[in-house]
Amino acid sequence: MLWLKVFLGIFILHCSATEGNELQYLLIVPSVLQSTSPNTACVQLVNLNESVNLNVLLEYQGQNVTILKEQVRKQNFFKCSTFQIPNARISPLAFITISFKGNTLNETERRSVAIQNTGNVVFIQTDKPIYKPGEKVLYRVVALDTNFTPVPETYSSITIQDPRGNLIFQWLNVTSEMSIVQSSCQLISEPILGDYQIIAEKKSGTKTFHSFTVEEYVLPKFDGTIHAPKTISVENQEFAVKVCAVYTYGQPVEGRVQLSVCRNLNFYGSCRRDPLCVSVNKELGKDGCFSHIFISKTFELNRSGYWMNLDVKAIITEKGTGIQIDKSAIISISRILGTVNFENMDPYYRRGLPYCGQIKLLDVNDSPIENDSVQLLLSDKNVGNYSTDASGTAQFCIDTSNILSPDFSLRLIYKPNENCNSDGWVLPYYPEGYYLVQRFYSRTGSFVKIHQASKDLPCGQTREIKVSFVFNDIKSNSKNLKARTTASFFHVVLVKNKIFHYGEHTVPFRVGSAGFFNIRLAVGPNLAPVATLVVYSLHPEKEVVGDTARFQIEKCFKNKVKLEFSKKQALPASNVSLRIEAAANSHCALRAVDQSVLLLKPERELSAESVYSLLPSDMFGYYFNGLNLEDDPEEPCITADNIFYNGLFYVPSDISYGLDIHGLIKNTGIKFITDSKLRKPVLCSRGWNSPLFRPSMEMAGRFPSSTSVPLFEASGPVPPPASGDALGANVLVETVRKFFPDTWIWDQVPINSTGQVELSYVVPDTITEWKADAFCVAREAGFGIAVPTTLIAFQPFFADMTFPYSIIRGEDFLLKANAFNYQERCVQVRFSLAESPDFEAHLLSPEGADNRCVCSNERKTSIWKIIPKKLGNVVFTITAEAPQNSGICDNGTSGGLSMGWKDILIKTLLVEPEGVEREVSQSSFICTKKGTPTNELVSLKLPENLVEESARASFSCIGDLMGTAMRNMQQLLQMPHGCGEQNMALFCTNIYILDYLNATGQLTAEIESRATGYLVSGYQQQLLYKHYDGSYSAFGSRDQEGNTWLTAFVYKCFARASLRIFIDVNVQTQTLIWLSSKQKSDGCFQDVGKLFNNALKGGVDNSLSMSAYVTSALLESGLPTSHPVVRNALYCLETRLEQGGLTVHAQAILAYAFGLAGNKPNLDILLDKLNKSATRVGGSLYWERDDKPPTEWSPSFYPRASSAEVETAAYVLMALLTRTNPTSAQITTASQIVNWITKQQNPYGGFSSTQDTVVAIQALARFAQLTYSKNGQSTVKINSNKPFEKVFQVDSTNCLLLQQTSLPDVPGEYAVTVNGNGCVFVQTTLRYNIILPQKSSGFSISVQTANASCSDNVQKKFTISITASYTGKRNTSNMAIVDVKMLTGCVPDQSSLQKLRDDRVVMKVETKENHVICYLDELSYKATSFSFVIVQDLSVSNLKPAPVRVYDYYEIDETGVAEYKFPCNAEDS
Repeated sequence: MLWLKVFLGIFILHCSATEGNELQYLLIVPSVLQSTSPNTACVQLVNLNESVNLNVLLEYQGQNVTILKEQVRKQNFFKCSTFQIPNARISPLAFITISFKGNTLNETERRSVAIQNTGNVVFIQTDKPIYKPGEKVLYRVVALDTNFTPVPETYSSITIQDPRGNLIFQWLNVTSEMSIVQSSCQLISEPILGDYQIIAEKKSGTKTFHSFTVEEYVLPKFDGTIHAPKTISVENQEFAVKVCAVYTYGQPVEGRVQLSVCRNLNFYGSCRRDPLCVSVNKELGKDGCFSHIFISKTFELNRSGYWMNLDVKAIITEKGTGIQIDKSAIISISRILGTVNFENMDPYYRRGLPYCGQIKLLDVNDSPIENDSVQLLLSDKNVGNYSTDASGTAQFCIDTSNILSPDFSLRLIYKPNENCNSDGWVLPYYPEGYYLVQRFYSRTGSFVKIHQASKDLPCGQTREIKVSFVFNDIKSNSKNLKARTTASFFHVVLVKNKIFHYGEHTVPFRVGSAGFFNIRLAVGPNLAPVATLVVYSLHPEKEVVGDTARFQIEKCFKNKVKLEFSKKQALPASNVSLRIEAAANSHCALRAVDQSVLLLKPERELSAESVYSLLPSDMFGYYFNGLNLEDDPEEPCITADNIFYNGLFYVPSDISYGLDIHGLIKNTGIKFITDSKLRKPVLCSRGWNSPLFRPSMEMAGRFPSSTSVPLFEASGPVPPPASGDALGANVLVETVRKFFPDTWIWDQVPINSTGQVELSYVVPDTITEWKADAFCVAREAGFGIAVPTTLIAFQPFFADMTFPYSIIRGEDFLLKANAFNYQERCVQVRFSLAESPDFEAHLLSPEGADNRCVCSNERKTSIWKIIPKKLGNVVFTITAEAPQNSGICDNGTSGGLSMGWKDILIKTLLVEPEGVEREVSQSSFICTKKGTPTNELVSLKLPENLVEESARASFSCIGDLMGTAMRNMQQLLQMPHGCGEQNMALFCTNIYILDYLNATGQLTAEIESRATGYLVSGYQQQLLYKHYDGSYSAFGSRDQEGNTWLTAFVYKCFARASLRIFIDVNVQTQTLIWLSSKQKSDGCFQDVGKLFNNALKGGVDNSLSMSAYVTSALLESGLPTSHPVVRNALYCLETRLEQGGLTVHAQAILAYAFGLAGNKPNLDILLDKLNKSATRVGGSLYWERDDKPPTEWSPSFYPRASSAEVETAAYVLMALLTRTNPTSAQITTASQIVNWITKQQNPYGGFSSTQDTVVAIQALARFAQLTYSKNGQSTVKINSNKPFEKVFQVDSTNCLLLQQTSLPDVPGEYAVTVNGNGCVFVQTTLRYNIILPQKSSGFSISVQTANASCSDNVQKKFTISITASYTGKRNTSNMAIVDVKMLTGCVPDQSSLQKLRDDRVVMKVETKENHVICYLDELSYKATSFSFVIVQDLSVSNLKPAPVRVYDYYEIDETGVAEYKFPCNAEDS
């Protein structure tokens, strides 16, 4: 150690020039000051021998703020001052100056600081973390300042972003009320699945994000858990595995479990071996659990060649239903038998103060090992053996008085390890613990040590913080301390980068001896979340001696909020009270959610931790926003020459002095501006390049100290409720359940001056556990959050009933009713099924079943065979009753129940006629003048293959041409609409209807709200079909590329919708860029993607109609004719028009495009050609296709026109109406077209398909707007000879009212008479079922069943294989739909449907009630086949065949039908 003595001699000589009792000054100030709240700075003067004028000021961009200005006369002075500073503008950099002037003193010190504009913190809360498609998202946005006081906040925007980055909702300039914004948004039924974000942007531009998930999840009826050790050691003799299953309402499941544990092979030389497995199959116990002890020897835990883990799998099967769930777990195999670590260690030692720490001893499962011995070594020398307590810990302290080295290592040994050959074996191992401790530097050898707390400090308590110290003098100048008997220490407490508290402590001491004192710290919300304690003293040798420590504070709030239900458990549909306590005049936000939903994403819940995490992080060092604020002067380096001693040269070593007080202070983010020493010495560079040994904390990182986290098991099932005695004697409880929400409570309530309120709620019918939470804000008390409280909604006796969604007439089924008893006593259960003339019921349960006792956690089942007697909805009412005081069941108590239970369930079954449903209609738009009635005959005739009793007819009238469409905005077609083009058809028709109603003054708030809701959901839905390049296609990402036609359609509709709802501008911009990229040099557009209706192809080339459509779409969206894309497109159309050879449809759409562009000459040319090719029949004007497919024959009404014909007529009508002032002759021509179009309208206001519907609705809306009159008044009469007569009055007060009546006689002849002055739309609709037709038109389809599993022991299932091809006149069909109706009681297997989607033969698969809808891009003459699995969910007898239909979506008269039967024979079914 000679080198150290030599160097210390040099160092002491360097420092001994300092004279004692000199003036010392110190300014303490945060390096970053906050502009939004007061700041504090502290000044200390020591050994002042004259009066001085003290001045501390802040300089910022020409402004000066006085922090402290005072004349100081005392010898020792300490004062803290609070001050306010201005907001930072361009640069945050400021300067703080301390100066004091006297007769002989004149000192000034200037340092840099920064100014931070601390904004408000914002958090977002949703009612739950995960949503199903179609649900409503409820959310709150809350603003608080950094002290958690509510503040009003204006958000420039609040938006919701889908997983693909599209903005689907937007609210602008939203101002909070009492710091809270509360709103909601509606998800569509088929949203993009994944994580959504709510983004709240403040005026400052700061954004707050909150995510929620949208998934198609199903909460299971019951759940299971595996309780197994996380880890077992290679020396474990046995281990236990426990499997439990509970229903979602907390009661145990009755059933079986198949439990297996396996150790799989990794490698074993060159041979292969089977996994080591043990499996058991047992009944679950009364508590829903099963436990088994596995012998470890079976799994050869100490052999290598296997994976070091055990795979645990459990298959739980519910009794009665056969429903299964799978659970799995992994048990790690460890060779480590015990782990020893250091805890709560200080990385530095202070010579002269004891160095203390903690030892932690844990077993293989991280459980503490008590009463065992651990050996501690210091630099490989034994310090002693330490015995662990009940928590597996042991405390140790080391005397550092004689330690001089720059660092020392600590080592822990639990048990020695054996060194032997381990080939093929896994030997036990005991790892050792390591920790490297460095020296803390002090020039005088004086130290202060703050003793840390090992746990968070709880709020509401006063803690004594122990501070140890030792003061030494420099040997050559020892007179400075010897005369003193007391020492002064000062402390400051930093919270949120500000000086929060300060104090002074004068304590006795003796030079060289250790002492201590305590600092009382009142722990409360003001200190949270972290309080940094700085303790220091100014040593007479002009050194700052001190220490810092960070204390984690419990995250608490000043506003104490308490939430409690009046009961811990309540019956469904009963009343409960919710009591809230908070600071007076608080405003509270409440939430109560089904606990099973929160279990899916527990980390998303609002909590004290999540609110505190919003605060700006504490400063660490002097870096702020790219600025380095460290500008205090560095110590001059020490010149260290070689020393010649006793014939030898001694070269100084550049050793590590360890951390100094400057490093500690810097890490807190505050500045010590002082003339006293803060830094450790630095040797001057000697100019050589030899490596220097410099131990650092990086070395300490090689030996990390690990801490374990205790494991907590989830709480067990909810205990069963108290017996019925608590509800009173001789009571019969009757329940009817129907309300099953996920979110029960989502309210905001004010708290009055008493600080409490009690609210009354009705418990939902869900049998579950409800979790309620609340947060409150108050102007004085600030923010507070309650500990969540729970309410168990449960009834100990309830019934359940299962039957299919619908059956076919002639089938019968088994109705199964179950009664569950969760009371503590046995009960006698009686079932009753209410009689009805609509069905015949035969009880199949054995006689005397009502006398059987059903004990706790058991169920009783009754079965009826049901034979329906009528078509339509049939109502079933089941009553399960446990009568009062039934003495049959011996409970070993007073003789039976003192309370009865009755649970009533009412469900409806749809009985459908056999065969295939058909629907035909006859429509007319009739305009009359007063005195001139109009008559029309209606003949209702039925086909020969009619299904008996299935025919029904109705008649309706409405006084507005758009009335029927308006009433069916979301159901204009009785067809699937699950692709991008069909969604937009409904979307755009809503816009046309809204525009029409608004223009005619008929738009009501109710209609506008409903239609706007459809637009919002349609916008979200359409984003599913958007490609990343901005284009759209029918099936989105499943298509290889976007579609020009659909992309233009979407662009047009979104542009018009943006006047009513939020449409992301970036989405529209991206789409226009994509469309412009598809424009060729001649101005025409590339035909990218597939034309939806290939019946529209023909003419000069297929891109002409599409180019005309894109041009008209861009013009409708508001782009001027001067826009480069539009200008070039019009040039394309004009060029192609000159070439001639256009089809009728091309002429129509070109005429509309030229009309929109104001090109009257070309418009007139095309309308003249169309007028010559038109067909005129009975006052109707239309255009026929030459190659249209044959329509299905119907004995009633006239044949329906094709989709392409309707679309052509609609475009001609719109071209006519583009004229500014149409003449009476042009209006007459338009009326003739309207007369024909309305005759093609279906009962829902639409037409054959989506494309003709959207164009025809747009055309009719324009015509109706042009001809609208408020003065119409008409009488509509329909009558027959039976006799039957019905009269309707239509006028301006009820013109939007759909008036209708059923027609009693089918078949029958009826007459319609319209009289008065005005127009009415009348429609007769006939519906009936026919026996499955044998003839197909345009398609061939066959259906086969295979792989039938018909055993009674398992669920019956089979594979259905469908083969379809196109046989029509075109090369391929358009998009084809295959509609597979399920057999009664059967459902599709979801995993097989997913496989069908993944195979990509089918573009999309939907399940609608009891149908599976398959979308195919097209069908050709080459057959296309696909299959999926159908399972029998409920047993039904005499099953009727089910139809499978294929049809062209745009040419619906092209269709094919087949049927399939249940492959299991009648006895099995």
